[in-house]
Amino acid sequence: MRRRWRDGQGTLVVPGGGGRADAVSVPLEIATSYRARTKGLLGRDAIDGAMLLSPANSVHTFRMRIPIDVAYLDRHLKVIAVTTMKPGRLGMPRLRARHVVEAEAGVMAGWGLRVGVRVGIEEAE
Repeated sequence: MRRRWRDGQGTLVVPGGGGRADAVSVPLEIATSYRARTKGLLGRDAIDGAMLLSPANSVHTFRMRIPIDVAYLDRHLKVIAVTTMKPGRLGMPRLRARHVVEAEAGVMAGWGLRVGVRVGIEEAE
């Protein structure tokens, strides 16, 4: 089940649960090249939606301007950890993580993104 995405746009789909009946669709930036993953959210004051870094099993927030929520996904796109990181921090690598989703701090809880949830990723045409 090897995932091969390309740099670009897409949608993060978080299934319903936690009091919600329907899924949440979130605009997603996909960063798979070394250059795109290295740049990530650096230098931004805000992000509309989320960013997927793949492959990745850790992140840092050096030179970032905003705190972020970070969700670590395994190879089946199941969330194995969620944390909030302030600027200037180094995240611990997650051994089972294959992908990382980043978003503005506080939004992932509203989407229902928590440990154990399996998300979907749809690339834009």
